Amino acid sequence: MSCAEDLKKKGYRLTPQRLMVIEELHAAEGHISAPDICQRVQAKYPWVNKSTIYRTLELLKELGLVTETEFGEDKLYYHQVEKGHHHHLICQKCGKIFDIAEDVFTPLEATLRQKYGFSADLKHLAIHGHCLKCRA
Repeated sequence: MSCAEDLKKKGYRLTPQRLMVIEELHAAEGHISAPDICQRVQAKYPWVNKSTIYRTLELLKELGLVTETEFGEDKLYYHQVEKGHHHHLICQKCGKIFDIAEDVFTPLEATLRQKYGFSADLKHLAIHGHCLKCRA
């Protein structure tokens, strides 16, 4: 089911502005920042207010239709949930981002549940450190 269909199913109107934001999220190769979404939407539709775009992103996040990840530099990036869950290793020196599979965290999730009785939300993580090249 698409993000737009999910939004409608949850009882929200599919306004042109919301559809524009969803379109840019869908068109993005990977993650995309809010300023980049604003730039892309306003390039096509200059009348769209930036605050409307940010409110739409916040709504989509609250409804669990997009994930929000900070890759550093206090910049948030968005990714449609329907494109799948994955995690990131971010090198603090060179800035390279490595995607890692969700199953890497399965043992951690089980350990947290067994030892602490804690059910962790491990849908989209960004772990900062140093890559092999930068550590050398």
